[in-house]
Amino acid sequence: MNTLFKKLTARKEEGIVRTLRANDGKIDFSSNDYLGMATSPVLAASIEQTYQQFFPHPVNGSGGSRLLAGHFDFYDQVEKDLARFFETEAVLIFNSGYSANLAILSTLPQKGDTILMDEYIHASLKDGARLGFASRFSFRHNDLEDLESKLKKAQGAVFVVAESLYSMDGDFAPVVQLQQLTAQYGAYLIIDEAHTTGIFGEQGRGYLQEKKIADQVPFKIYTFGKAMGIHGACIAGSQELKDYLINFARPFIYTTAMPPHAFASVHAAFLHIQQHSDQKNELLSNIQHWSTAVKGVSGFSSNESPIQTYTYPGNQNIRALASYIQSKNYDVRAILSPTVKEGSERLRICLHAYNTPQEISTLIQLITAFHE
Repeated sequence: MNTLFKKLTARKEEGIVRTLRANDGKIDFSSNDYLGMATSPVLAASIEQTYQQFFPHPVNGSGGSRLLAGHFDFYDQVEKDLARFFETEAVLIFNSGYSANLAILSTLPQKGDTILMDEYIHASLKDGARLGFASRFSFRHNDLEDLESKLKKAQGAVFVVAESLYSMDGDFAPVVQLQQLTAQYGAYLIIDEAHTTGIFGEQGRGYLQEKKIADQVPFKIYTFGKAMGIHGACIAGSQELKDYLINFARPFIYTTAMPPHAFASVHAAFLHIQQHSDQKNELLSNIQHWSTAVKGVSGFSSNESPIQTYTYPGNQNIRALASYIQSKNYDVRAILSPTVKEGSERLRICLHAYNTPQEISTLIQLITAFHE
């Protein structure tokens, strides 16, 4: 216990200790609720209607893992509907994106195989790789030459892992080139679509679908806790993949299943985005407004995603800036090193469909005024 105390004390002294803080009603430029679905009364009503339709008698919890008491016929229906939506043979729903990522990387690669990971992939993917017995190596972020040099040396079955959109910089992976390169070397491509599900592609089918290569990527992860506004995730691919995960994925086998209300939420949320394209259009309009407003202004990112940044090196500097912006009733959060590389500390600014152009302009003005 003394070791734990020392590590916590060191973190406090460095000014990087993490604490929990409730949402206090500030103007939201922090959450991953890109489309506003997490607080949508229309979606809430649809979820309740779906739940009542399929579960007329209350079922508060699933009662066990899906291999025991925790499976219902409705769960099969939701997964079949999602498979049709994502234009794939089968999907398997997991309790979270984290558990889905743990499952796929701890289960598919075997001893003697090789995992090649973009250095910036999410911690859950890295943790999944650590849980398995395959060799694992990182390649430089979005660097196809570095990846190819490692593909030439890789042994066994080779799995290349990337995200379609990275959450700290808001930059996209070169997914078309990744697909071509992995195909050239006979490797398997795993793409996490956590931050593109619901936003990109036809009716929110993801960035791979937008780039017209979804059917050429064998393993895809779609997350529901961001733009979809609910909870859970799914792994999409072949029926053989689904059957394999049901039999061997420990994060699926050894956990209590999500309750029926959560599956009703998934069902309703994916119907909702197919019927409300206006939310996606409003988000894309706000991204364009941001890009126009920050053009030529030092420190600001400008990309085609809802994740933007303002870089202000130094943990103390960026914390002071975040505190100032928060005092003006804007919810922005500082991203400190070592979460990001030292010298690249930044504000992570999430744009949403419900932010107004005036709010976006005011936020930019507040950031620039801080230095004057």
